[in-house]
Amino acid sequence: MVGSGGVASAGAPRRRVTVVPDGPILIEGPVELALPNGQTMHSDRFAVAVCQCRRSKLYPLCDASHRRRVRSGNPDGAGG
Repeated sequence: MVGSGGVASAGAPRRRVTVVPDGPILIEGPVELALPNGQTMHSDRFAVAVCQCRRSKLYPLCDASHRRRVRSGNPDGAGG
């Protein structure tokens, strides 16, 4: 729960979380991510991009894999 002055009731400052359409979830840092396997990941960066597409080789962090799209048709890019 968030109290007045932008500080959560537990004393921690609020973090802005931005959901990017067809992109990552951006979280203002520093952050601690709790992973499904029980481990935690810490980042002191000013912002962390968390993968939504699950294509990232750095999952749960985003590596911009969501930008690579598979094109249908000729693999060399030529039309036809």
